[in-house]
Amino acid sequence: MNDVTPVRIGQHTCGDSEKLLLIAGPCVIESLDLCLEIAESVSRACERLGVNFVFKASFDKANRTSAGSFRGHGIDHGLKVLEQVQQRLGCPLTTDVHLPEQAYAVAQVCDLLQIPAFLARQTDLLVACSATGKPLNVKKGQFMAPADMQYVVEKVRANGDGGLMLCERGTFFGYGRLVNDFTGLPIMRSMGVPVIFDATHSVQQPGGLGGATGGNRAMVEPLARAEAAVGIDGVFFETHPRPEESPSDGPNMIPLDRFEQVLERVLTIWRTVHEWNT
Repeated sequence: MNDVTPVRIGQHTCGDSEKLLLIAGPCVIESLDLCLEIAESVSRACERLGVNFVFKASFDKANRTSAGSFRGHGIDHGLKVLEQVQQRLGCPLTTDVHLPEQAYAVAQVCDLLQIPAFLARQTDLLVACSATGKPLNVKKGQFMAPADMQYVVEKVRANGDGGLMLCERGTFFGYGRLVNDFTGLPIMRSMGVPVIFDATHSVQQPGGLGGATGGNRAMVEPLARAEAAVGIDGVFFETHPRPEESPSDGPNMIPLDRFEQVLERVLTIWRTVHEWNT
């Protein structure tokens, strides 16, 4: 595997090939109790399996299909919930940043700033987030070629030194469908940055439920196994104790009671590939 510049996220490091990084949580912040339930369960699994865990939940889902869909409770309430999760568990945090003016506030709470895929080309947003000094996880736009992410790397590195990871989450293939080009993983990693694979959003079916996004969670694990075999630095999953009740991305989520088993099988493949490359 190509050399990359490791990224420090709280007490964890991504890109040094020592441990797999897991970014996981619910799609959107519904309540403190739900966030704690998910974070505690995933944290226990990661401790047992030897995986670095970053908790993720969004305070706002700004790119919903329908204006009537639940977006979240907003930045002030959302950041307070995330703070309480960190105080309880001590795990690093990440959340989506949609606007340049949100970057500073999010950076006061979160260890990693996530740029949604639809916003990967937004220069002002990338500059504002880079300037906080915190590391960024930038999702590749569904409309972008992997090689074009080099311009994202250039923008971020020119405006901050907190570190950068790129995240694959599928590419548009006609209407209402995404596909993964696994050659894109080593292409992006050749830019000297760790690469994350978002298994949850890769199985989305945009607009597949009419006014909402559909998906096929049965494909999450097969794709995650494939990315582990190609060789990446981290994996992104969304999980929920009752996915059918989630107000966002329920069809794509791994049920919480199955999460540890899925992660363990993916990790087995990742460790095998890591041994080949060391």
